[in-house]
Formats: sequence, structure tokens, C-alpha cells
Amino acid sequence: MNTLSKIITWKRNIFASLLVLLTLVILSFYGVYTNQFYFLKPDNYIIPILTSVHFLYLYVVWFKISEDELPDPKMRNIEYVLYAIMIVYAFKIYDSTMVLNSIDVYGEHVIPVSFKPMATLSLVLYSILPILTFYTFWLRKRYVGIYNFENYNDNLNIWQ
Repeated sequence: MNTLSKIITWKRNIFASLLVLLTLVILSFYGVYTNQFYFLKPDNYIIPILTSVHFLYLYVVWFKISEDELPDPKMRNIEYVLYAIMIVYAFKIYDSTMVLNSIDVYGEHVIPVSFKPMATLSLVLYSILPILTFYTFWLRKRYVGIYNFENYNDNLNIWQ
């Protein structure tokens, strides 16, 4: 894992996560069956709202690593919410697989040429996102530290 952390540094991981998240936010409004963007459907806003927590976590990790700070309870709470959001990401992987495999079901209908590339891109990005997220958790543990709040008050020295 140390060799991997030399190749994919914490900054590269955060930038890759940001790129994947921004692309998925845009793709959440895209309809692969119709090749159009839908901004008025409320379902399309679920991923952008959930990824806002992910963006916040990436910012906190960046700040904690660059400022060499210890983890705090707010960071832990954001990470725990992100664990729950990972379930939604897993569902989106399943959903993207079902959409991609539905080309045989709708074979008699007019399907845009962009269906397969866009559905594949969505599936690949949703599959990469949990890997990057778990790697971010590992980097947080390595660079920021573990969540040990039993002796949290003993380790604080406000006079430093």
C-alpha cells in the first residue's frame, strides 16, 4: 500500500475524486435513453445533494492533511454520513448495470447512438468512486490519524 500511496498521492486522490464527482453530478441530469438533459425531475437532484457531503469531506481531509491537524468529532460525523452515502453509490452501480444491460430489452425501440458509451461511462465512474472513497478513508487514517476521542481532552494543550 505504501507504493500505491507514492503513485496516487493524497492530492491526486482528492483531485481524481473531485473530477469523478463533478462528472457524475452532470451525468445525473442526463437521460441515456433520450440523449437529453432533464433539470426539472426531482430524482435527478439526489446525487448532487449527496455529493455535497462528499465534497465537504474532501475539503476537510485536504485541510486536515495540509494543516497537520488532528481529527475531530465533526470530521468523524461527516465520514460516518459518507459511509451511509456509500450505500447509495453501490445502488447506483447496480442501477447503471441494469440500464446498460437493458439495451437488449429495448432493442426494437429507437435508442440513441450515445446510449452505450454514456451508460458505460456512468457505470465506470460509479465503480471508481467507492475505490477512491475508501482510499481517501485510508489516507485520512494514515495522515490525519485515527478517531480516538477517549483521551481527546488530555491531548489538547491550549497553551501551545
